[in-house]
Amino acid sequence: MKIGVPLETRPGEARVASTPEVVKKFAAKGFEVLVERGAGVRAGYPDTEYEAAGARVTDRAGAYDTDLLLKVRRPDAADVAAMRQGGIYIGLMEGCGEDEMVAAMRAKGIRVLAMERMPRTSRAQSMDVLSSQANIAGYRAVIEAAARYGRFFPMMMTSAGSAKPARLMVLGAGVAGLQAIATARRLGAEVFGYDVRPETREQILSLGAKPIDLDLGETGSGEGGYAKELSAEAKARQQAALADQLARAHVIITTAQIPCRPAPVLVTEAVVQRLRPGSVIVDLAAGSGGNCPLTVPDQVVERHGVVIVGHTNYPSMVAADASAFYAKNLANLIEIMVDKGDAGPVLKDLMQDDITAAMLG
Repeated sequence: MKIGVPLETRPGEARVASTPEVVKKFAAKGFEVLVERGAGVRAGYPDTEYEAAGARVTDRAGAYDTDLLLKVRRPDAADVAAMRQGGIYIGLMEGCGEDEMVAAMRAKGIRVLAMERMPRTSRAQSMDVLSSQANIAGYRAVIEAAARYGRFFPMMMTSAGSAKPARLMVLGAGVAGLQAIATARRLGAEVFGYDVRPETREQILSLGAKPIDLDLGETGSGEGGYAKELSAEAKARQQAALADQLARAHVIITTAQIPCRPAPVLVTEAVVQRLRPGSVIVDLAAGSGGNCPLTVPDQVVERHGVVIVGHTNYPSMVAADASAFYAKNLANLIEIMVDKGDAGPVLKDLMQDDITAAMLG
C-alpha cells in the first residue's frame, strides 16, 4: 500500500503532511512512502531525512499516484486531476456544505477523509488536527502580539525605573484561547479571559488568568464542546458589556469562531477608538470575517492608532512542530484504518469504525 506526501503549494503554507519520524514508522509497518521532492524543506525536513527514514523521494505525479494521499491544505482541481482513481484523500477540506472538490474526487471514486469531520470523542483526541493546530496558533498569536506591542509584557523594575505589566485579554477560551492565556502568563502579562461558555471559567482560572463574567441572559454552549451562535439580543448585550472591559486592555487576542458561520463581532470600531495608542489586537478569526470589523485578512494594519494583526495561518509560522503534530494526528488515524496482512497493511472497511465513518465526505 502506497502513501503519498506532496509539496503544499498554497501561498504562505510551509507545513508538510508527514515528517521523517512518522515516515519511518510507516515504512516499518510495510507501507511504501513516496514524498514529493522538497515537500518538507520549508518545515525544516530535507529530502535526505525522508530517504534515510525509508521514503522514496519522487516527482509530483509519483506522490499523487498513491493509495493514501496525505495533505495539509484543501486540494485544487489540478490536485484532484493528479490523484489516483479509487484512492483515499486524508487532509483538511476547509469547506462547509456542498463542496465542488469533494464532488470531483467522488467522481473519480476517491474516498475523502476530511480532518474537520473528526468526531469530538476521547478516542479521537490523538487524531484531532483542529485541536493540535489551534494549540499552536494560540501560542504563536501571543508571540506576534509581544513583537508588535511597543512595551514590556511583564512588570520590569530597573535602576532606570519600572514598567507595569501589560493588560492582555483573550476572547474565546477554546484550545487556541487557553494556549494564548498560558503563553501570555508565562511572558508575565496580566491576563484576562472571556468565553460565552460558562464551563470554561474554571479552565481560565486554572491557568492563572482572571475570568471576565458577563450576564447575557443565555449561554453559548454548543454541541461537541464548540460555542454556538448567540441570539441577536445576547450579541448586543455582549458587545455593550465587553466594551468597558476591552477599552482598558493593552493587548487583545480574539479566538472566537463558530464552525461554518461568520465569526462574532466582539471588538467594535468604537472599542478600538477607545484603546490606548500602540495597543495591539491579534484576530485569530480573520479568516472567517474577524472578531473585529477592522481586521484585514492576511494583513497587519493600523486603525485609530491600534495595530490589528489579521494573519490567517499561524501554524505555518511554527512549521516544524505544526507539521510534526499534524503528521502524528494522521498516523494515529491510519493506525485504526488498516490491519496487518501477510503482504503488508490491508485497508479495513471504513464504514465499520465510528471515527472514519463520521469523517467520510
